[in-house]
Amino acid sequence: MILPPWFTLAEHESLASTNDEAKRLAAEDGAPDGTLVWAHSQTAGRGRQNRLWISEPGNLFCSVLLRPDCAPDRAAEIGFAVPLAGLETLASLSNNLDLSLKWPNDILAAGKKVGGILMESSLRDGAVDWVVAGIGLNLASHPDGTEFPATSLKAAGATALPEDALAAFCSRFEHWYGRWREEGFQPIREAWLAKSHPPGTPLRVRRADGDVSGAFHGLDESGALLLDRAGKIERLDSGDVFFAGQE
Repeated sequence: MILPPWFTLAEHESLASTNDEAKRLAAEDGAPDGTLVWAHSQTAGRGRQNRLWISEPGNLFCSVLLRPDCAPDRAAEIGFAVPLAGLETLASLSNNLDLSLKWPNDILAAGKKVGGILMESSLRDGAVDWVVAGIGLNLASHPDGTEFPATSLKAAGATALPEDALAAFCSRFEHWYGRWREEGFQPIREAWLAKSHPPGTPLRVRRADGDVSGAFHGLDESGALLLDRAGKIERLDSGDVFFAGQE
């Protein structure tokens, strides 16, 4: 397995969480930009809002430590480069997947979740000290009975080794992270929108204060979800997105 030289690989047979290990390396060891934590399995993997992420061997679990030297409000933009790179990784491994992106961080294959990300960060003196970008891709297996239906590369009739997926992801993420650093969020936003569901798609967004329904209207300049609610465009910066009618 050959990775771009920017990455410093820390490989583990098993970890509780690759994100937690990357955060430890950042806080305790001062690990540099591009430190990559990869585990063959996780015992306490998690997704957004501390949800359990099923972490069976044969799937990909990794986290990249970043030191982007940016304002706090810009760090969230990196969270769109990660699933974009994940989608392109899966596309390079199989021609059989109908891939798309769902706000804020899901990768879908034929409308089912095949990958997700977890972004965490820390500030120092009002600036971003580090960002950890974690990604999980369902290559060999996927959980059943999840609230949002899941799938895997294998279920779509394709096979890939985690090390091949890791190498492909690193290549694509280095590309998009580099573009973000050089050109800002706009090219990331445009590429993300090109891979998302089309404008007008009916959505239901579950929020702490109740569900909101409307039609997908894209992203604003900072990455917030834009929802068309009977002609009024509403901006949402948090929530769980479901397609209309989906249980």
